[in-house]
Amino acid sequence: MKRRTFKAEQAGLAVGAALASELGISPEEARRLVEVGAVYVAGKRARDAGARLGVGQVVTVVLEEAGTSSLAAPVPALALRVLFEDAEIIAVDKPAGINAQPSEGRVGESLVDRVSAYLGSEAGLVHRLDRETSGVTVFGKTARATSALAAEFREGQARKRYVAATGPGLPERGTVDLPLSKDPSRPGRWRATRAANGVPAETDFQTLHAGPEFCLVELWPRTGRTHQLRAHLTALGAPILGDSRYGGAKQAAGLAAPRCLLHAQALQLRHPRTGKPWLVEAPVPEDLRRFFLAAEVEPPSGPVAPVPGPVAGGT
Repeated sequence: MKRRTFKAEQAGLAVGAALASELGISPEEARRLVEVGAVYVAGKRARDAGARLGVGQVVTVVLEEAGTSSLAAPVPALALRVLFEDAEIIAVDKPAGINAQPSEGRVGESLVDRVSAYLGSEAGLVHRLDRETSGVTVFGKTARATSALAAEFREGQARKRYVAATGPGLPERGTVDLPLSKDPSRPGRWRATRAANGVPAETDFQTLHAGPEFCLVELWPRTGRTHQLRAHLTALGAPILGDSRYGGAKQAAGLAAPRCLLHAQALQLRHPRTGKPWLVEAPVPEDLRRFFLAAEVEPPSGPVAPVPGPVAGGT
């Protein structure tokens, strides 16, 4: 990745003008760098090429990533599937393949960008899904709502239901309570084991279909650790199909697994204004639904009601 960092030398200069001057590019190219999400001011992604800079503000520009110029990146698509919206909150169906939030390490849009563009104001992110995971994601529209929603996740009050297609061999149901720690031999991967000094993690699960080639499983994470479901299912010997990082197969029963087939199907919270239970669900996407159809199993729906079982998993 190539990037340039510089400080604004005068107050009131527009972001686009500063970029054009510093990089020796045209105003149109500077504006496009902002549009594709390649520009950060004081560590925060810039959204307006006309925004004014203060003296000494630090500007970072991602010029190239993975050998591709940022100017070649596609302009963010604004299509958004809204599952629920009122004056305080908005819930959307995150597609697979998009980051939950922007980062300097990746050029282009994120789900926060899409929702903020839709709202015309900054969306309040309160939880995240992995890039390849699809499904329900909720945002606050006001500072009060964002704070209340974030507290529910932090305090473990938010109930979540995921569905996934995995390799064969899952037990009928159970609870995995293996701690998680970074795998020193495989960067970017987490291991579920009691042999390391990991963070506590618990997942309840129920197998909806157990076939010779693949399983379909319903999961209720009690904690919200990074890669928790992926690592726990791998520890059970049934990594999620399409999850190359954890050894998931790319196909099963003649069906392709083009990505990690994990979907956040339902989220149950207390509404920040009324305090009443509030449920939102996201339809199972086509790539995962094909496995449900092949198994002749209906995806779960309705209130999130975990079914704890015997402790499953190894050491």
